[in-house]
Amino acid sequence: MIRITQIKLPISHTEKDLLREICKKLKCNETEFEYKLSKKSIDARKREGLQYIYSVDVRLLKRKEENLKIKSPNISIFKEDYYQMPVLNKEMDSPIIVGAGPAGLFCGLILARAGAKPILLEQGEPVEKRAKTVEEFWKHSKLTLHSNVQFGEGGAGTFSDGKLNTVVKDKYKRQTFVLNTFVEHGANEEILYLNKPHVGTDALLKIVKSIREEIISLGGQVRFESKVTDFTIQQGKITHITMNEKETIPCSKLVLAIGHSARDTFFLCQKKGLPMIQKSFAIGLRVEHDAKMIQKARYGDSKEAMLLPAADYKLTHQAKNGRGVFSFCMCPGGYVVNSSSSEHMLAVNGMSYSKRDAKNSNSAIVVTVNPEDFDSQDALAGVLFQQKWEKAAFLAGGSDYSIPVQRLSDFQQKKLSTGFSDFTPCIKGKFSFGLLNDCLPPYVINAIIEGMNEFGKQIPGFDHPETLLSGVETRTSSPVRILRDESFQSKIQGIYPCGEGAGYAGGITSAAIDGIKVAEAILQSN
Repeated sequence: MIRITQIKLPISHTEKDLLREICKKLKCNETEFEYKLSKKSIDARKREGLQYIYSVDVRLLKRKEENLKIKSPNISIFKEDYYQMPVLNKEMDSPIIVGAGPAGLFCGLILARAGAKPILLEQGEPVEKRAKTVEEFWKHSKLTLHSNVQFGEGGAGTFSDGKLNTVVKDKYKRQTFVLNTFVEHGANEEILYLNKPHVGTDALLKIVKSIREEIISLGGQVRFESKVTDFTIQQGKITHITMNEKETIPCSKLVLAIGHSARDTFFLCQKKGLPMIQKSFAIGLRVEHDAKMIQKARYGDSKEAMLLPAADYKLTHQAKNGRGVFSFCMCPGGYVVNSSSSEHMLAVNGMSYSKRDAKNSNSAIVVTVNPEDFDSQDALAGVLFQQKWEKAAFLAGGSDYSIPVQRLSDFQQKKLSTGFSDFTPCIKGKFSFGLLNDCLPPYVINAIIEGMNEFGKQIPGFDHPETLLSGVETRTSSPVRILRDESFQSKIQGIYPCGEGAGYAGGITSAAIDGIKVAEAILQSN
């Protein structure tokens, strides 16, 4: 294959314009090759000259690629690599996977394709029922503890923007496999080449169901409303698990793909002696702006800028108190969502549908917190830290799962907001005015206020007094890491901590990749 990089075209270009550029660079006509997009990104450094930048992979049809004599730093020959599926060398007892988020689903998919017949146990509902349960919660504030925005098939990422970008290095093409699998199960092919691919909540619902159906078709099982409430360890090995406090089944290989909010399971793991440590994470608030304002600030107001998809941003600042403050999980054209999963505690997240066409854009503005902030050496002190501020947010919203909302100017002055201007929230779930100043530690509040002022210098209007804040955002990543060795097992033989909840991933794609790694380890161990 031939890879051509740095093909620059105006925003309003056509496919013929792209073909013409490839022909020009390879000095041939369009009947002599076929191509596919490798990467597509937006160059907005000059608003008067917005353009797309492409990388394309080309296969020559009438001559050998190695005979190409064009010398250019932007043209190279490469061998196309693919993920190598692991194989099952001999029969094994069905591995049991706890959690049907991206880590659990991809672990199960690899094991199923290898013929290992995994059993996935998910405490929540199948995604189609879960979606209805979540909508009911948003309308009526009746929380279902085992199935909500955090728990259920697809994991917490299902009710998010469906971002698929990751910084994980991909030597073995696992990331490529993840993206291709999403496309096989219904995602738009553009996720294979967009610089910051996303799927959208509406598309994820269908994709997750399709992956589940493939696992079942290959001999695997997926059992819903099946919460692991205990497991038996004998002579340092896992031997049995108990579901819903009544059904016990044999288990020699247990994958803990439990997600970052599985607090009951964290405490169970601690009780059973699994080594774990505290982990840094970040907490803060959701911030909403008019999507058109963000679009104009990022791309200008030219006709070409209006042709671009909803604009995103990534912002960072080192506050004077030494805390890092940054934007997280930015949702262009999206909604703030009530993502609560615990009784009398409230947390928020962000979500976009695939079209990203809501009137507001939002992101979390969060501040790093470290084990030194948790006031305890206990491995689960970070969980208690999260719970403290989620309880405060629950009270601030009126103790009925209403999300507390505050205008930025009032937040800066520690005043309760009493009304909106023309700018109103895009929120899934009930909301009310609340004093967010009571919902976070002072050092986090100070860093957010300072950060908002700095971000206003980068994006005009970001720190406008009418900017809307809601909270709290506490589930940016797991507050704990369940330790594992080079074989991906805990000190307890046969237990495989996996994915974001175990502290080894951050987001859909990296969690899926970790699930694949654990599946490979299980197949190699047999």
